[in-house]
Formats: sequence, C-alpha cells, structure tokens
Amino acid sequence: MTETLSVPAKMPVRLRVNGQNRDLLIEPSASLLQVLREDLALTGTKEVCLLGSCGACTVLIDGKPALSCLVLAMACRGKAITTIEGLMEGGDLHPLQQAFIDKGAVQCGYCTPGMVMVGKALLDEKPNPTAEEARQAIAGNLCRCTGYQQIVEAIVAAPEIARTGSAKRPAGLMDSGPYLMPETGE
Repeated sequence: MTETLSVPAKMPVRLRVNGQNRDLLIEPSASLLQVLREDLALTGTKEVCLLGSCGACTVLIDGKPALSCLVLAMACRGKAITTIEGLMEGGDLHPLQQAFIDKGAVQCGYCTPGMVMVGKALLDEKPNPTAEEARQAIAGNLCRCTGYQQIVEAIVAAPEIARTGSAKRPAGLMDSGPYLMPETGE
C-alpha cells in the first residue's frame, strides 16, 4: 500500500517587512517576491525574469541584497526584510532615491527598485563609495535604459544628499523625471 504525504495548502508565517511584523497564511512553496507583491501589495519590488538574472526583484534580507524571486518566503522567518517601500523616512524620500531622481537614473522604472536596493546595501557597508565600487555593486542588475552611468553617479552622490538634507521632497511631488515606482508613485 502506498502512503501519500499531504502538504498543507497554506501555512502560517510571521515575516518582518519594512520594520513591521506581518502574520500571513502562505503556500510553503511561495517565493518572497510572490508574497511581497500578492499578499502584502508591495508592488515596488518588480517581477521581471523570475530566474534571478535581472536583479529587478532585489530586496534586503538582514541588510544584504537578495533576489526575492529565488528566496522562499518561509525561509525568511526571523529575518528583517526591506523593500523599496521601506526606504522612505517619515514620508520623505531616502537620499539614494533622491539621488536617482537628481541624476536622471530613473527611466522606465523596472530596474530602479533593484538598483536602489543594491545601492542601499553598498552605502550601508561603505558610506562613501567610489564609482568603481558602485559599478561592482550593481553588476548583477540589468538596465536597458540608462547605460548605467547615471545609476553609478546617483549611488556616489547619495552621501552628499544625506549630509545636506536635500532629500526632503515629499514622494509624489517630484519635479524631474518619472516616479520611482510607476504603480504607486513612490
């Protein structure tokens, strides 16, 4: 006689996303990307290749860049997950987000969240990165619009914006370039 194992359709999990504990019922095989976008409505993290090849779905897990399309959400229990939406500070843009706008590093918007997140991880590790360090940090992320130079310039410029406090423009009231996230305007 053959015995079959039954796997529960959904399981409870508590994830810490953008500083908040979120109790969810998810499929055990759900990727972090699926849970962020479908269960938590955090659509800033982009769904593009689903193969870990483009970097558009990059989030920070315990401060380190991770491709959310390749990470099981269940594996993130007890870890701090930060998405692009979690970078806003009291309604103000993060200095790196402001730098992306100021330097024209935002084009179509699909690579932007992933680029910002790897840039944030670099800035957390090296507060004043060189252009070469910025290039190395974004090496796993693809962009078809900017040619990368503006992205590198934005990452290198972010510390100065943070020092001068010039990233206080409220989200949605940007006077140059498109919004960082086309769906939400954040």
